[in-house]
Amino acid sequence: MNAFQRNESKETLFTFISAGDDPPKGDFPLQKKSPKLCGSNYPLSIAFIVVNEFCERFSYYGMRAVLTLYFLSFFHWDENLSTAVYHAFSALCYFTPVIGAIMADSWLGKYKTIIYLSIVYVVGHLIKSVGAIPSLGNQAVHVVLSMVGLFLIALGTGGIKPCVSAFGGDQFEEEHTSERSKFFSIFYLSINAGSLISTFVTPVLRGDVKCFGEDCYALAFGVPAALMVLALGE
Repeated sequence: MNAFQRNESKETLFTFISAGDDPPKGDFPLQKKSPKLCGSNYPLSIAFIVVNEFCERFSYYGMRAVLTLYFLSFFHWDENLSTAVYHAFSALCYFTPVIGAIMADSWLGKYKTIIYLSIVYVVGHLIKSVGAIPSLGNQAVHVVLSMVGLFLIALGTGGIKPCVSAFGGDQFEEEHTSERSKFFSIFYLSINAGSLISTFVTPVLRGDVKCFGEDCYALAFGVPAALMVLALGE
């Protein structure tokens, strides 16, 4: 294949051999069609992908909904510093998709990139949640843990961004264009649903639930972490 030939390889949850490749030597499963959802032309794998994306978007926007308040009231930073760090984090989230795309196209493939960077994502959420426990060390400890957590979250959320939708499209056979189109409508609905619901739920967890005698940022960050663990499990 020359350098300018289109790569037609596809990855699915239920096949391990890319289309157009020769079967590898050894005890590998043969390529087969993906199981279907309830007897339809929709691959079973898309159900997991849609739920995964809902949980991932809930975890990201849920954390981000209270992030500026966390800087202002927990770290006691001024508005300028809080705003600068918030926007630096947001900018990093939109830069890291380049890293994820390079990893997927050059080394790991979409599926492994999603799995590995989702693990990084989960670790970032957990570190961020632990960093919000008031009794854990002094403010320097909280700041370091939070910044490390935010960096890992940015790497995770951005890194998987160019892979998940493309991986979802890979689940469909070429002739099922209508089903693929409907899948993307449901896929983006799950993105917006997770984003919308999280912006209502997470502030309630922060303000209405008290832990350690203060607003419970540890819980507000912990619930998105739990949703990301669920997304990884999917």
